[in-house]
Amino acid sequence: MRKLTLATAQNIISAAFEKAEEMSLKPLTVAVLDAGGHTIALARQDGSSILRPQIASGKAIGALSVGTGTRWLQANAETRPHFVQALNGASGGAIVPVLGGVLVKNGEGEVLGAVGVTGDTSDNDETAAVAGVEAVNLIADCG
Repeated sequence: MRKLTLATAQNIISAAFEKAEEMSLKPLTVAVLDAGGHTIALARQDGSSILRPQIASGKAIGALSVGTGTRWLQANAETRPHFVQALNGASGGAIVPVLGGVLVKNGEGEVLGAVGVTGDTSDNDETAAVAGVEAVNLIADCG
């Protein structure tokens, strides 16, 4: 696969929501972006709060911006806060440097896009994102 399609993005979202239900998570919002950072699909579970679309997209944009999942960004926010602050400034404030943003890669390691999930704890958001990506037989890079 060389690009994410709408059907694939919708399957990622469905699988992430299924994982959330299995884990009894709070309402999630899931954003799927292509490799250029454009939104392919975004969905909010009932009860998801109003800024969740921006947070989910910010997690996915963060992963795309640094070429790895937001686990790396969160670690650097703790150890090199000036770097992450500068990165966020350069992006116009678009990056959310916490867990829940994963790169989507194919078997050859090519970046196809990213998934951002928000709504529960950051660890649980990341778990749901990974479940969504793996459900469509792609590789999730958490960072």
